[in-house]
Amino acid sequence: MNTPEIILIAIGLAMDAFAVSIAAGTSGKLQGKRGIFRLSFHFGLFQALMPLLGWLAGIHIAHLIRAVDHWIAFALLLFVGVRMIRASFQTDAETFQADPSRGMSLVMLSVATSIDALAVGLSLAMIQINIWYPCAMIGIITAMLSVTGIFAGRYLGKKIGPRMEFIGGVILILIGLKILASHL
Repeated sequence: MNTPEIILIAIGLAMDAFAVSIAAGTSGKLQGKRGIFRLSFHFGLFQALMPLLGWLAGIHIAHLIRAVDHWIAFALLLFVGVRMIRASFQTDAETFQADPSRGMSLVMLSVATSIDALAVGLSLAMIQINIWYPCAMIGIITAMLSVTGIFAGRYLGKKIGPRMEFIGGVILILIGLKILASHL
């Protein structure tokens, strides 16, 4: 597997994190450089670690993970998406608490956007690819696209208005449905 192929795989895997980053940027709850760093770092880290975990699991448990990975991703994205939609109907004082770069929201979003990378790691193990370079590329590209998505989301949030969180929640649910549909 050559570098352009690895970059294309990394970009494909990063699209969910990119879309979630846009939603986080539009919400107005992601505050400051630290929040941007936390979200993009964790998205990149989880995207880099999931293929490693998949690779380590190898062919021994591939059939078990393939059977449930899409359901896990869907449930996590649905949960976070519904929370964002509900929060969009609350006042600004009520919704400011849910910074997506903190706590369980960060963990759930990081896992949900990187579940597909686990399957990629499994497939890389099956074709006996050295995993370290692809993991690094996947993590770096995801982190960079996440930062880009946050800034794009902030721009859209200022242009379109404060109810972008509703759209962000819908986007998360649609991503979850896409993952589910692609596996059924």
